[in-house]
Amino acid sequence: MAGIIDTFKLAGVLILAIPAALAGLEFLFVRGDPFVGGTLLVLSAGLVLIQRRLTMPSDVPSAVAKRVAGSVTSEPDPEHEESVERD
Repeated sequence: MAGIIDTFKLAGVLILAIPAALAGLEFLFVRGDPFVGGTLLVLSAGLVLIQRRLTMPSDVPSAVAKRVAGSVTSEPDPEHEESVERD
């Protein structure tokens, strides 16, 4: 689940990507220029994808902490629980 900061980051990127995508659709369908329209659509989609996938240097400590916490708090083994309940 994304935090409030991630939501604001996505909103900021969408403020730039949506107008570019709309302009790309206009060039593609209204003006009949598929090269410019397709380029704008690809660039706007790439902007959103890069924002979602790119790890900034400031994000590295939180990513490491999530991995460490995930490995420490693993799911209990169901076979182990059954053997404890029988004893």
